[in-house]
Amino acid sequence: MPAKKLTHVDARGRARMVDVGGKRATERRARARGYLIVSKKTIDLVRGGRAEKGDVLAAAQIAGIMAAKKTSELIPLCHPLPLSHVTVDLTLEDTGIAIEATAATTAQTGVEMEALTAVTVAGLTLYDMLKAVERGARLTEVRLVEKSGGKSGHIRLE
Repeated sequence: MPAKKLTHVDARGRARMVDVGGKRATERRARARGYLIVSKKTIDLVRGGRAEKGDVLAAAQIAGIMAAKKTSELIPLCHPLPLSHVTVDLTLEDTGIAIEATAATTAQTGVEMEALTAVTVAGLTLYDMLKAVERGARLTEVRLVEKSGGKSGHIRLE
């Protein structure tokens, strides 16, 4: 099997935006996950709606969706994409908050970065809103778990 090449680097080793102009637009979807580790006490605070800054989960959901829409402005070599759908789901667990985002489009390139950005910014928003009660919160395990569409088809990574 031949070695894979980095797509965002030209023959001289300089950063470049990948040319997707010749690719066919297809329906594409990506799902990413992450986890914010916090104490049970903090989870109980969120569950009871007693966080000082307000509705922690709603703010994180909206922040994640907004971030997905701005991914190409945040990640230098990402293509701007017409997103057809973005969801951010947050689940309270005993040891933290599970974060899952799905992004979809019909385009010439995938939406993995949009799903990952949604998870990351939702997690950072949770941290920001909860840091007054738990400075030691940790955003972990941010990863792509599934993608579909394009040349590689459907891939499940979990």
